[in-house]
Amino acid sequence: MEEEEEAIGYLDKVLEDEDDSEPGTPTSPASPFSASEKGERDAGKGLEMRKLVLSGFLASEEIYINQLEALLLPMKPLKATATTSQPVLTLQQIETIFYKIQDIYEIHKEFYDSLCPKVQQWDSNVTMGHLFQKLASQLGVYKAFVDNYKIALETAEKCSQSNYQFQKISEELKVKGPKDSKESHTSVTMEALLYKPIDRVTRSTLVLHDLLKHTPADHPDYPLLQDALRISQNFLSSINEDIDPRRTAVTTPKGETRQLVKDGFLVELSEGSRKLRHVFLFTDVLLCAKLKKTAVGKHQQYDCKWYVPLADLVFPSPEESEHCPQVHVIPDHELEDMKMKISAIKSEVQKEKANKGQSRAIERLKKKMFENEFWLLLNSPAIPFRIHNRNGKSYLFLLSSDYERSEWREAIQKLQKKDLQAFVLSSVELQVLTGSCFKLRTVHNIPVTSNKDDDESPGLYGFLHVIVHSAKGFKQSANLYCTLEVDSFGYFVSKAKTRVFRDTTEPQWNEEFEIELEGSQSLRILCYEKCYDKTKLNKDNNEIVDKIMGKGQIQLDPQAVQTKNWHMDVIEMNGIKVEFSMKFTSRDMSLKRTPSKKQTGVFGVKISVVTKRERSKVPYIVRQCIEEVEKRGIEEVGIYRISGVATDIQALKAVFDANNKDILVMLSDMDINAIAGTLKLYFRELPEPLLTDRLYPAFMEGIALSDPAAKENCMMHLLRSLPDPNLITFLFLLEHLKRVAEKEPINKMSLHNLATVFGPTLLRPSEGESKGHLTLASDIWSHDVMAQVQVLLYYLQHPPISFTELKRNTLYFSTDV
Repeated sequence: MEEEEEAIGYLDKVLEDEDDSEPGTPTSPASPFSASEKGERDAGKGLEMRKLVLSGFLASEEIYINQLEALLLPMKPLKATATTSQPVLTLQQIETIFYKIQDIYEIHKEFYDSLCPKVQQWDSNVTMGHLFQKLASQLGVYKAFVDNYKIALETAEKCSQSNYQFQKISEELKVKGPKDSKESHTSVTMEALLYKPIDRVTRSTLVLHDLLKHTPADHPDYPLLQDALRISQNFLSSINEDIDPRRTAVTTPKGETRQLVKDGFLVELSEGSRKLRHVFLFTDVLLCAKLKKTAVGKHQQYDCKWYVPLADLVFPSPEESEHCPQVHVIPDHELEDMKMKISAIKSEVQKEKANKGQSRAIERLKKKMFENEFWLLLNSPAIPFRIHNRNGKSYLFLLSSDYERSEWREAIQKLQKKDLQAFVLSSVELQVLTGSCFKLRTVHNIPVTSNKDDDESPGLYGFLHVIVHSAKGFKQSANLYCTLEVDSFGYFVSKAKTRVFRDTTEPQWNEEFEIELEGSQSLRILCYEKCYDKTKLNKDNNEIVDKIMGKGQIQLDPQAVQTKNWHMDVIEMNGIKVEFSMKFTSRDMSLKRTPSKKQTGVFGVKISVVTKRERSKVPYIVRQCIEEVEKRGIEEVGIYRISGVATDIQALKAVFDANNKDILVMLSDMDINAIAGTLKLYFRELPEPLLTDRLYPAFMEGIALSDPAAKENCMMHLLRSLPDPNLITFLFLLEHLKRVAEKEPINKMSLHNLATVFGPTLLRPSEGESKGHLTLASDIWSHDVMAQVQVLLYYLQHPPISFTELKRNTLYFSTDV
């Protein structure tokens, strides 16, 4: 492709100019105007030259807009056919081939429409630097286009080969001629048009060189054009390696004084999309890089995306932090679905290994598992970590845990206490530094379990019981609380939070939590000082403004933890000691339902016995807990998901079992998460599940039916087959959970979240029934639990189900499902 060669030539020229020049002194390649003598550069001549440069650029801009229009022209009809029975291309293929073209077109159309009248009414008062600066500030769209360019071409080529209609379209796209041209249009291939945006940035950069050459340094346009040129050159440097494979990186010279202090994988929000970056903190600079795609056998290298000297790096304080760009948060149910998929694949890998399966099949499964885990790693973080460059650029990372954010912030602030100087790296220095990253890095693999060796611990599956006792070592009294985090699928999630202990230097929480583990290997404890000052509230919803007083992490050693007894420990952090105890219950142990020996209570007693004794349709405990949650917990973030304090739950259990007169007073004073936990515990401790052991196999088969009518028939029939107390209680709970999900924008609990929490609780068979089901701890998690969640979700998504209507309807088939 001649055009491609020509563009690479242009690119080299621009980058050579950039390398040879001092920072901030743009130079120009040979151009029609470069022979002008300095003496001739009076104001009038400069004005005329600028107009000539701009007129030429406007003409080429018009052609470029026409080319983009020609590319967009077939997109609408292609999209229209994509949803018909005979699509030319799928929506995914259209999205890939025409990726970002519409955005690029709109940017240039707006730029052209703003610049054109200025050039037509040209005089010494005209300013247009702001238009070029705005154009340069939108180059991120081009970065996205460049990243996708190769796959767009490959997709277009594949579609041409497999679809004759598309081949005809892509071979001859009609481009309108310029307004003054005699040619009404020219025919161009789609491949040639897709290259135009890559070519365009280089042309724009050369024009900026020429404009600056003929703009006096005291002209208001001069600093704006300089800024636009700097942004454009930085952009070209960043994409140069992708486009031109002939340039090579320089190896690190010996005696480099810069030391690597910390590195790790972080998710950056860049141009509205999530990108996995490898971030390197050196003694004087923070560098954000990505691993370049290299051919097999080639030495891997990092590609620098940006760097900030630590002397220029500032953290925005909560008060001055501007509003977070709109972060697209993946719904929790999609994250949960993906976890289940990964667990299912893990089980398949184990089975293949146990059966001495083919290594190719195992590799294929592992590849699929990596893709899914990578997606989870990219999409789960939601806690913003923002840094600013004093010169105005802001960068935003998304982390899954406040612990990580605090670690990065502390490491940077510690280095900033030294006497640091601001600096600018030349292209060569930057290449040397980026080249050293590969050798110096301490974190080598993306943190996903499929990267682990087979002999590494698979982590713990089950329930970790943690009592947070007390803390010592605070210098002055404060309002203090702790949070607990465990790792799950390569990242950490917050699982529990103690109450705030007011005005003390020695908080005594003594609170117990039950935390579900999904292959976890570490427990973290973070200690915070609660901020009640409303003026310090951040505009970012996720931003915690409470101050971290200390944080610590311990490994969950399966041998040490898996005893029936409590194991007491102390974690030291920043001079603060937190005392806690823990014990672990494996998942197969926690699956047991044990009937209560005392039939006078309500926990562990059959639901029919309780309703008969109470002369009620729905057990009193269920009605009271639901009423309290709807009164003051329906907008509580994570209601039913966040663990309540175990001692509170046990206290509530005791008063319900004793039918104590003070139940209502106690309920109104109790933390709402403890009340939600008590309701879950009641259903979990029923001697048989609410949806019964007898019908369990039928529920599993019914949910697997693919014909919607057959599934509806079966699932409704199964409800009719439940004993009345079970059915009425289930429908009562169902309506409550739907009301909770209506508040999802506030409480972050979707129907899927609620199904994940309650599905196994309402369906998991009692011990006698579940024997023979268990192989691996993670097996039961993936296959049975997935189906249990799906059953409850089916009913939650169903239109309201009335007990009388259900009983009145005729049965379509016999009770043998």
